[in-house]
Amino acid sequence: MSIQWFPGHMAKAKREVEEKLKLADFVMELVDARAPLSSQNPMLQDILQQKPKMVVMMKKDLADDSLTENWLRYFNDEGMSAIAIDVNDKSDMKNVIKTAKELGRTKMEKLKEKGINPRPARAMIIGIPNVGKSTLINRLANKKIAQIGDKPGVTKKQQWIKVKNDFDLLDTPGILWPKFEDEIVGYRLAAIGTIKDQLLPLEDVAAFAIEYMIDNYPSRLEERYGITSEETDMWDIFVSIGKQRGALESGGNVNFDKVADLFIQDLRAGKLGKMTFETPPESQ
Repeated sequence: MSIQWFPGHMAKAKREVEEKLKLADFVMELVDARAPLSSQNPMLQDILQQKPKMVVMMKKDLADDSLTENWLRYFNDEGMSAIAIDVNDKSDMKNVIKTAKELGRTKMEKLKEKGINPRPARAMIIGIPNVGKSTLINRLANKKIAQIGDKPGVTKKQQWIKVKNDFDLLDTPGILWPKFEDEIVGYRLAAIGTIKDQLLPLEDVAAFAIEYMIDNYPSRLEERYGITSEETDMWDIFVSIGKQRGALESGGNVNFDKVADLFIQDLRAGKLGKMTFETPPESQ
């Protein structure tokens, strides 16, 4: 399977990122804590050059706590400043500002040595669609600046945003890479809602997530839907969920489309518990 999705505004945004990168002192890259590596854009890694980078793992409240710690160690070992946040946690937001100021301090010290009056550090914020970028920006600026939506691709242009007197932030649209060669990456991103639901059959996405849960979080399926570890046939599992959740059509048959939709909604809302869909490379 190869997923291709590269709208015109994304191609334009990539060019603008390349052009504006020289204006930034460091990069703030947002990833989803439930799939930290899969939600990194490999195309952007190629153009970031040697800019200092902080990785912000978003939606930690939906991710497996122990795996989040493993991912933080992984990114730090790779030479990046990494933090995990819940945008509704004030202490997490303070940590974002603290980490960003530390990254910008080196640049400010160099300006001071040259006799130039220090200015607020400049950060470029990047990430794939629907990773929570607009919500984070609005929290940092303490007002509604960036448009928020629960669908990928809401932000369409770049803008500079002042975060108090601490640093300036250049917002950029979420950018996907032209083609997903690894189908597992596509399924992970589809399961957490990063790519549009129309790109992959929702039944396939639900089946992928259920299989992952059987291997890694089997008790969650029993807690939510009454599915025991003995049930491994996907058809039977869909039927069980459909009957338990009332996803039936005329004649009493289970509506598989509705089952997939209900399951994915439960998954993305955290009703199946905290979970992460991949482990750091050294742990695989």
